[in-house]
Amino acid sequence: MKVVVLGAGIIGVATAWYLLEEGHEVVVVDRQEDAAMETSFANGAQISVSFCEPWANAGAPFKVAKWLLRDDSPLLFRPRLEVAQWRWGLSFLTQCTNAAFERNVEQLVRLGRYSHESLKSLVAQTGIEYERLERGILHFFSSQADFDAGAAGAEVMRAHGVDRRVLSRDEVLKVEPALRAFGNNIFGGTFTPSDESGDARVFTQKLAQACIARGATFLYGHDILALQREGQAVSGAQIAHVRTGQKTVVKGDAFVAAMASYTPQLLKPLGEFLNIYPAKGYSATLRLKKPEQASVVSLLDDTRKIAISRLGDYVRIAGTAELVGLDTSLDTPTSRVRCDALVKRYEELFPGVADLGERNYWTGLRPSTPTNIPYIGRSKKVSNLWLNAGHGTLGWTHGAGSGRALAELLSGKRPALEGFGFYGDALPAAPARRMATA
Repeated sequence: MKVVVLGAGIIGVATAWYLLEEGHEVVVVDRQEDAAMETSFANGAQISVSFCEPWANAGAPFKVAKWLLRDDSPLLFRPRLEVAQWRWGLSFLTQCTNAAFERNVEQLVRLGRYSHESLKSLVAQTGIEYERLERGILHFFSSQADFDAGAAGAEVMRAHGVDRRVLSRDEVLKVEPALRAFGNNIFGGTFTPSDESGDARVFTQKLAQACIARGATFLYGHDILALQREGQAVSGAQIAHVRTGQKTVVKGDAFVAAMASYTPQLLKPLGEFLNIYPAKGYSATLRLKKPEQASVVSLLDDTRKIAISRLGDYVRIAGTAELVGLDTSLDTPTSRVRCDALVKRYEELFPGVADLGERNYWTGLRPSTPTNIPYIGRSKKVSNLWLNAGHGTLGWTHGAGSGRALAELLSGKRPALEGFGFYGDALPAAPARRMATA
């Protein structure tokens, strides 16, 4: 079939790659001039299969209430006169139970494992290099209470087969000696050796180039205006050149919506209502003055809820979430406070290691669902429309697997992802078992 993929982030490009693997003709449309220029551009760089807990848990409402008035809080919720925000928030509260947490964790772990296996195979097949470090992820705690809670969380994850190890302060410093300057403030940590890190933008752009080399067409610099419907199917995607405004219609046999936080507004006219709300995240990328003193293991700082990942001679500090709609500005007072807080924290942890005069700030919209589980599958309203959106903070972690699963579903296959709740009527019937005859 000819398949039109809408969106060229990690999700869209991975989907395109696996569609090519299935033998389809592929066209990818994106408004930017290259792949991975928005949500996938400067994220936390972590492949966090084993650190995948959903935001919604029994303690989340109390934390959010405590953080409401702090511009530098890990999760900032500013109420707006917006139906989508309140619908998302109320649905989020329904997930803040132990039973829902357990159910959502199981789904995220299943998808994470499948995706990690897919990523490893894809990298081995293509040879793409992207500042990959297979050193695990280390989560450290700066109070005894937080450490105790982290250790309890590790028990929950181990119940789902995740190798998350609880470490003492000395063991934390053995895993990452660069934390010694901050060592007296560390009460312990947890470590998942199977996790890794790498530059999502570099990976996605190289994978897009590999797709083009295999015959895919990428229509960069085109806004996606609307989907045209004929009966129970999408007949085309109306697009417009960003610079000239010239409108055209891209025809196809099937369409994949992978536009992250912008997916719901594209599908709403078709009657498809997705509970995805953008969570504005921030990052700072700093050049290292003393790379030999910088961390190599990818880190999670529990106090600030930020990720720290080494990318060659640079370090990426990323985190926080702000529920303020489709706002990507970096020049508001709140944005400046949140950006500066990332750099300030890194200097507390690693004094004098990074060049603070060269600060590359970025913000992006994480397409978040109340459960943190993405929509992967066929539209409930249109027969040839497929969804791959709502990955939240785990788009890089779940990108390869989501693309592979969607391409297999579209091709009428059953992904090797047992127990995962695909969206819509996506899963083909299992093949009938033949009875043995005497």
